[in-house]
Amino acid sequence: MLKWVVMLVLCWSSFQAHAQPLKYNVNASNTWYPYYIGDPEAPGIMGELIPRIFTQANIDIEKINLPPNRTNKALDTGELDFDVVSPSWFSHQDLGPNFVHSEAILPIVERIVVLEENKADWQDIEQIYDKRIGTVRGYLYHDDDRFVRADFSSERELIKALHKKRIDAIISGDLPALYWSQQLGLHVELAAVHSDGDLVIRLRKEHAHMLPQINQAIGQLKHNKVVSQVIAKYVDMQNPVFR
Repeated sequence: MLKWVVMLVLCWSSFQAHAQPLKYNVNASNTWYPYYIGDPEAPGIMGELIPRIFTQANIDIEKINLPPNRTNKALDTGELDFDVVSPSWFSHQDLGPNFVHSEAILPIVERIVVLEENKADWQDIEQIYDKRIGTVRGYLYHDDDRFVRADFSSERELIKALHKKRIDAIISGDLPALYWSQQLGLHVELAAVHSDGDLVIRLRKEHAHMLPQINQAIGQLKHNKVVSQVIAKYVDMQNPVFR
């Protein structure tokens, strides 16, 4: 009898844990085009894919909007349960002992971005070492101990600062840099690759038992071409820059 009571308590505890929605934040800045956009009608690639992944996995989630400087701390304290990152942003691709991560959702490349006349001077990634480099406040950079961060609020502000010559070089994903360059009418050039990896779901370790469901959902959405269809809504895949 006692054995059955213990089993019922354990099952009830497990049910209760699953009944609580996982809290998350997709982006560490106000906008992260084309991955996250603050528009309910067009929320961006990850803005669309994350709800679809967790619906497919039959896991309830709740989106929490936090300022950039609170996102990582909220994950450390458990205020948030997961976010979206690339292991390539972390030193040695190590997300830390308190986290696990999903299988790859889609690739992401980050580059040094400069003005056209300076492109030839920034073809070697080591050129950023010991220099003041434009970064986004709240973003993770795997080697930010090798350069001096100059934090701005978004990729949009980085592009503007670059053209005002407040900074000589910035670090940005290809797509955000090219999008804001086009939107602002300010030409930029993509120079050395800073990181090359995949976007994954970074999940607090106590929820690791959910990874099989999450990974199965990601695999299913890839297989059904849902991931590629969502990407195509925001990115011109015929443009060789995006390949």
